[in-house]
This record gives sequence, C-alpha cells and structure tokens, in this order.
Amino acid sequence: MHITLFQAILIGVVYYLGNIGTPWLSLLGSISVVYKPLVAGTLVGFILGDPVWGCIIGAAINLPYVAFISAGGTAPQDPGLAGTVGTAWAMAAGVDPATAVTIALPLGLLGTMIWVAHMTLDVTFVHMADKAADEGNIDKICFYHVVPPQILMFCLCVIPAAIATYYGSTAVQGLIEQLTGKPLTVLQVIGGLLPALGIAMNLRAISRPGTLLFYMVGFILVQYLGLPVIAVAVLGGVIGYFYTVLLNNNSAPQVAAGGVSQIMADDDEEDF
Repeated sequence: MHITLFQAILIGVVYYLGNIGTPWLSLLGSISVVYKPLVAGTLVGFILGDPVWGCIIGAAINLPYVAFISAGGTAPQDPGLAGTVGTAWAMAAGVDPATAVTIALPLGLLGTMIWVAHMTLDVTFVHMADKAADEGNIDKICFYHVVPPQILMFCLCVIPAAIATYYGSTAVQGLIEQLTGKPLTVLQVIGGLLPALGIAMNLRAISRPGTLLFYMVGFILVQYLGLPVIAVAVLGGVIGYFYTVLLNNNSAPQVAAGGVSQIMADDDEEDF
C-alpha cells in the first residue's frame, strides 16, 4: 500500500487531535478519545481506505496500553503516536496484528520526546502570560493560554507524524520484506506476548475484592454460558449503574448522620 503525502498529513492531524492538551476532542480538557490506538487506528483506516483493517490493527496495538494512565503530567509512553503512525506503517507493510504491535510500541517511546518538547517550549508562553497579567491585560492572557500552545502542538504533532508516515512506511515495507521467514515469525511471537503485559496490568488494577467478583461473573458468562462480549458489556453497564446508585444511597444517610452529629457537637462546644 502506498501512502500519499496528503494522507500522511491527515494522519498527522489525527495524532494532533488525540494528543493530551488539545481541546477539540478532549474529555474534560485532558485525555482525548482519539488518544486510544483503537480509535486512532480506525480513523487511520478510514484515511487509507480500509477502516475495518485499521480498527483490527488499532485494537491489537491498544492491548499493551489497556492499563495506561498519565498521572501528574507525566507521559511514560505515547499511545497516540503508536496508534496512528504504527497503524499506518502496519497497513502499508501488510503485516498481521501481532507484528503491528511490535512495530508500533517503539513509536510510543519516541512519542515521549514530542511530549517533553511540548511541555518545555510551552514555558515560554507562561512567561508571556505572566507579563500580560502584570499589565492587567486579560485578552492577552487568554490568547497566550490557548492560541500559541495549540499552534506549537499542531506543528510538533503533524509534521513529525506526517514525515514518519510518508517516508517511514516505505522503509518499513522494505524491512518486512527482508525479514520474511524466521525473523518475521519472531516478531509475530513477540507481538503476541506484548498484549499480555497490558492485560496483566489491568488485572492487577481490578484484583481488589470489590472489583474482582464482577470480573469473575463476566468471565463465567462469556466462557461457560457462551454469551457475546457485547451483551456482557451492556449487562455489566446496567449492573454497574444500579450498584453505584445503591452505594450512593447507602452512604448518603451516613454522611447526613455524621453531619448532624458534628453540628450538635459544635453547638455543645459553643454552649460550654
């Protein structure tokens, strides 16, 4: 598959829209849904003319990042770059999902360089906003807070991703052709093992007693009763909703009782 320059630029735009700090498709101003390789891979598939295969590749790349979180402004890896450029490279080379994971994961590590560059250069705009604050210019503060950082982020995301997609896809395609045989089989085995890391991290997060029971119920429904995963997911959403409502209703009287007792204690102290 040949990727044109226009398609490479569009893939770079997808990477920009999914990056942390871009407000266009973000959830509560932080993590974007496009940041997930599953979503990014599907969009890349649309751009390259095969959304189904892009979704399959993106889903495979997403597995090692199942338990990924970005806490305190840190980004140890970049699932967005792995999901966009990694999917494009895999589709251009015509590899299977397991090999695509092996190709994409190093991109996640390289994506941290873009994040660090973004955070470092954004400090300049903070100083500009501080100077505008000293002048009492609210419009300038808002401008330096939004416009220059987004222009910088657009350039840092679109340009490297477009160049990597346009020129790198050909190189990866040639490399895969040279690795045909045992080396490619080794890459497939490694790519098949890497998703286990993300799943293991996710299982560790849900291994608490209050959460593990729900996981066991879902496992039994799928493995032994043969229910489709979508049906189990919908059923889990319904159970989760009622569980949350009942939990909140049970905790509300306790909070109210605690508040009343606290008010009575304060009154007694004032009387004393």
